[in-house]
Amino acid sequence: MKTQPWKHPTFLLIFFFFQVQVFGLDDDSRPATDICSTHTILSGPKGDEGEKGDPGEVGRHGKVGPTGSKGSKGVVGDAGDQGTMGKIGPIGRKGDKGLKGLSGTSGVKGKAGAVCDCGRYRKVVGQLDITVARLKSSMKFVKNVLAGIRETEEKYYYIVQEEKSYRDALTHCRIRDGILAMPKDEAANAVISDYVSKTGLFRVFIGVNDMDREGHFMYADRTPLQNYSNWKEGEPDDTSGQEDCVEMLSTGKWNDTECHLTMFFVCEFPKKRK
Repeated sequence: MKTQPWKHPTFLLIFFFFQVQVFGLDDDSRPATDICSTHTILSGPKGDEGEKGDPGEVGRHGKVGPTGSKGSKGVVGDAGDQGTMGKIGPIGRKGDKGLKGLSGTSGVKGKAGAVCDCGRYRKVVGQLDITVARLKSSMKFVKNVLAGIRETEEKYYYIVQEEKSYRDALTHCRIRDGILAMPKDEAANAVISDYVSKTGLFRVFIGVNDMDREGHFMYADRTPLQNYSNWKEGEPDDTSGQEDCVEMLSTGKWNDTECHLTMFFVCEFPKKRK
């Protein structure tokens, strides 16, 4: 097989040299830019230090740094203007009594009064005042009685809700034609205790005492306790030596107590026979 002329080695060599000469591909005739782009250039020696340049523009503010330590106390400043008045404070305690003042000048002498016999009128007015006071007390008592009362076959019982001592309670019942309640049997005691309990009270005076003779209890009508009593366990004990009167608890039990104490009490009224 016959080789093509342009593929012969001699032809290729001649063609290569032709390109070099015609197109300036020889190494010595290439532009400096082509040489630099195809060959590695090594760093030259360090040059001399140049002149110091002008100051640049001021840079931006940096981030706020951490809080520093507390500084020393500064000098006291000048006093400021007076502030507005505050709210009025609480009233203080009563002060000490002051010194007695000087006596004032005497007043003008008054006119002589009319002569009259006032003693008789004062006595009448005083008696009227006493009568009115009694009527008011009686009206109040009747009004309270109408509000609530208990009864057995022979007696009415009413709780007086006014705190009084034993002796004052006795008097209060007597001037109203009654007597301090005397539970002489179980039925009467049960009625009174139920009355006390449902009224919401804890204790009341009843008509029992040993004021005349220690340890010998009697009813308010001066009859002795004989067939019935309802003492609380351990009573009467009279630990203070002054427990000469008797109270009934809401449970119906009796307890000896001091007569000067004040509490509510029960009055007893007999039913009128027809």
